[in-house]
Amino acid sequence: MTVTLCLLFIVVLLVVGVPFWVTLGLGTFALLYTTDALPLSLIGEGLFEGVDSFALIAIPLFILTGDIMVRSGLAYQLLDFAEASFGSLRSGFGTSTVMGCGLFACISGSDAADAAAVGRITMDRLVERGYPKAYACALVASGACTGILIPPSIAYIILGMVLGVSATTLFQAAFVPGVMVLLAVIVTNAIINRIKGYEKSTVKFSMSRWLTALNAAKWALSIPIIILGGIYSGWFTPTESAAVAAAVAVAIGLLQNRITVAQFPTMLGTSARVCGVILPIIAVALLFAQALTVNDVPQRFVELVMAFGGDRNTVIFMMLVILVIAGCFMETSPCIVILAPLMWPLAQKVGMEQVHFCVFMITTLGLGFITPPFGLNLFVMSGLTRTPLTAIARQALPFVGAMILVAAAIGYIPQISMFTFNKS
Repeated sequence: MTVTLCLLFIVVLLVVGVPFWVTLGLGTFALLYTTDALPLSLIGEGLFEGVDSFALIAIPLFILTGDIMVRSGLAYQLLDFAEASFGSLRSGFGTSTVMGCGLFACISGSDAADAAAVGRITMDRLVERGYPKAYACALVASGACTGILIPPSIAYIILGMVLGVSATTLFQAAFVPGVMVLLAVIVTNAIINRIKGYEKSTVKFSMSRWLTALNAAKWALSIPIIILGGIYSGWFTPTESAAVAAAVAVAIGLLQNRITVAQFPTMLGTSARVCGVILPIIAVALLFAQALTVNDVPQRFVELVMAFGGDRNTVIFMMLVILVIAGCFMETSPCIVILAPLMWPLAQKVGMEQVHFCVFMITTLGLGFITPPFGLNLFVMSGLTRTPLTAIARQALPFVGAMILVAAAIGYIPQISMFTFNKS
């Protein structure tokens, strides 16, 4: 009963608009104070331990790398290369935009950053090609969902820290599912475009244009190659690859006079502000998760879900529904830190392997970024283009449906997420 009241207290604080990390902190204190689960003297130590992780250093470095790519214009070169490669296809510029989202996802590790960066570059061109503005916003928002699905991903780093799984292992397993989501968005756009005939102009493929774009983008392409190649080859840990990528991005920007030393305080400040939002949430949420565990909440949660049906298919479906709803209403970081300790025992109960569960969880949470009414990417694109949120949300529904099918396939077919996972 006490735990239930504390959870209701947290919900009330969220409804009245108290910042999430403050809400969770007050709720955690109330839970610890009323249940005597842990000594209150351990709160400070618990908060420190929550962010005392080498893996978390990768977060500001990936954010910094993405910011440099945008400010230096290297992100534009990636999109120009994507257009030269795929622009000749039916709905070619839409496909190029989504592929550009995927390429930028290999650098930034963040959905919102992906949507903002690609949206700034492509929105006017999408409208010029015949796409309605609201639909173009939905397309970019959907493509940007790959920001946390295609490695390197901030979400996988946090989940690996929470469940004690190597981020490198998760990155190995996440690549194929991430590409599947990317292809699902591309195919959905192609089908809609064929039905409604949005994209009017087509560009014939030109090898000389492709080679010119490749030459112009060679330095920009080197950064995702360094990140993914270093991680998958075992040369770098994710944190080390983030540091190397940031150093390479800085070197390219300075040597080509694309950025100046005077811009560094601004770029570092941007990275610090984003981390200033994420890290307090992680610290408090980990302590909250620990308090829930001590009070046997995960075990009760497992018993509650199993009471509705204990077979594997039913449990996976229920996890899918819970994660989509949670991802719609909450940021990914607190969702991971709070729900992972609750759901992992449930996944174990029905025989899911840990890596499979992690990939399924992140893929499903990624849906929340475009799920109406509170998908974060929808808000980003609405603010960026001054387009009504409801209009974008309606246009996003086909992409939500396609991504739900992919998430369900990943949940029910473990071989998808285990395909590139090296158990040795």
